[in-house]
Amino acid sequence: MKQFLDDNFVLQTETAQKLYHEHSKGLPIIDYHCHLDPKMIAEDHKFTNLSEIWLGGDHYKWRAMRTNGIDERFCTGKDTTDWEKFEKWAETVPYTMRNPLYHWTHLELKTAFGVDKILNPSTAREIYEECTAKLQTPEYSARGLMKHYNVEAVCTTDDPVDSLEYHLALKKEGFSIKVLPTWRPDKAMAVEVPANFRAYVEQLSNVSGVSISKFSDLIVALRNRHDFFASVGCKLSDHGIEEFYAEDYTDAEIEAIFNKVYGGKELTQEEIIKFKSAMLVEGAIMDWEKGWTQQFHYGAIRNNNTRLFKQLGPDTGFDSIGDFTVAKAMSKFLNRLDTDNKLAKTIIYNLNPRDNDLIATMIGNFQDGSVAGKIQFGSGWWFLDQKTGMEAQMNSLSVLGLLSRFVGMLTDSRSFLSYPRHEYFRRILCNLLGNDVEQGLLPASEMKFIGKIVEDVSYYNAKQFFKF
Repeated sequence: MKQFLDDNFVLQTETAQKLYHEHSKGLPIIDYHCHLDPKMIAEDHKFTNLSEIWLGGDHYKWRAMRTNGIDERFCTGKDTTDWEKFEKWAETVPYTMRNPLYHWTHLELKTAFGVDKILNPSTAREIYEECTAKLQTPEYSARGLMKHYNVEAVCTTDDPVDSLEYHLALKKEGFSIKVLPTWRPDKAMAVEVPANFRAYVEQLSNVSGVSISKFSDLIVALRNRHDFFASVGCKLSDHGIEEFYAEDYTDAEIEAIFNKVYGGKELTQEEIIKFKSAMLVEGAIMDWEKGWTQQFHYGAIRNNNTRLFKQLGPDTGFDSIGDFTVAKAMSKFLNRLDTDNKLAKTIIYNLNPRDNDLIATMIGNFQDGSVAGKIQFGSGWWFLDQKTGMEAQMNSLSVLGLLSRFVGMLTDSRSFLSYPRHEYFRRILCNLLGNDVEQGLLPASEMKFIGKIVEDVSYYNAKQFFKF
């Protein structure tokens, strides 16, 4: 019987162990998509206790706690102490066995704090006090943890109206780890509620210095901010969309739709889709012009629980996998850009695992030989960034594309303790390849090259692809 979380955790064969320990372990981390707060990095935030760094804003844990019968006040409430919230989390952890939270929890305790104990009600107080004490020392600040995990670069997620003041401060300081913004223009496409859209456009007008009264003005203002993001080091955009939008439209139609929604009138569903289609194209062209990589995270149904959304707001644990039909629209969108020779490097992340083979075949349609892996099937995202989900994504990519050109893992996290997800991914990658060698599905004589594939997918592909 193997010991839980030993040095060969997840690694089932000697070859897998060799691949991980000799080719992947210890390589730097490029976290090219995350939701870290740049202010916390710039100010080198010090964490008060383990609850602050571990439970604050973590909707993964909140979902599990609610499912375990824990009252909401121990998740998001203001009338409970940090210790009481942690105590309820510790009570929940044993019930998360086979959920990725169980692995993540103990990987984070071990790799960040050197704690090998299993978290449960009997160990909760000891673990809480030990980790909280360590958090008072300089090496456990926001920057200290990034250095501890050998992070080379992170890309935060930022709105076009953001000042990027903290990115600028870090750049001026010359902080050793690259902290770069990512262009996330979702609110500029959100025309479902006219009043909200107008308020956002007015905010964009103020920060860009562009008077916006028509659609073409909106694009000028966005270009202004796009240029500003580039000046701060931005190299990626990101779009959180339910599905791909690729309706035909004319310039006159889009101008009329903008005038209608900016004037406070609700749009029809057809008008909404046409507007979003135009915005995706305009944004993609901007990215292509600057040599950026565009990312698309699609397939989530958000804020399903109306009652709790009104009470707690977004990103509190009430989102789920959607079942959108996307192949034709995805193809049409990519093809339109490719036809005009304006298709930027692209990463597509699905939330529904049924789309794995769809994406793995779709990306092959638009590889043009200009860049290895120009169109990427993104790593398992959100509900899929766990062992089964990552294996399924890599298996589809392997049999229908080139795993060897994959740009690898990211945290997609708001937490400075999420970096072990890279280790988790690397172990799963090595286990897949190592098992193939042991079963004679890959040649043992090519171990040197297989080791190179591991190194590339773990680190070097991303470094080359994004050119940080």
